[in-house]
Amino acid sequence: MNLNFSSLHRIALAASLSVAVLGGCASMASAPAMVADGVLTGPNGMTLYTFDKDAAGSGKSVCNGPCATNWPPLMAAETDKASGDYSVLTRDDGKKQWALKGKPLYYWAKDAKPGDKTGDGFNKVWQVAKP
Repeated sequence: MNLNFSSLHRIALAASLSVAVLGGCASMASAPAMVADGVLTGPNGMTLYTFDKDAAGSGKSVCNGPCATNWPPLMAAETDKASGDYSVLTRDDGKKQWALKGKPLYYWAKDAKPGDKTGDGFNKVWQVAKP
């Protein structure tokens, strides 16, 4: 097999990209949210919010039933584990939800596209989640 500089360069570039992609996947597994425009977003790019009535560190969400229809929780898988400032709490229905610094994270059903922040300040108790 005769490899020239161009072939070796392509192989090295492909290997570097593979490491970067795999490293990115590993970090996504440990952080359920990303930062965009100064606010937290879920894996789908939609803005995340916190609810002032949730007590930080209580391990509970007080937004259940119809509230959770309007403010869908950022759900965690059964196997997801706390990492850094992110923790996992168990909701009243037994499902898992992500929290940041002890505050449960939610989407707003009326945000239509990534970048929307129409729930910020809603009823003076909903705020965009910030890193």
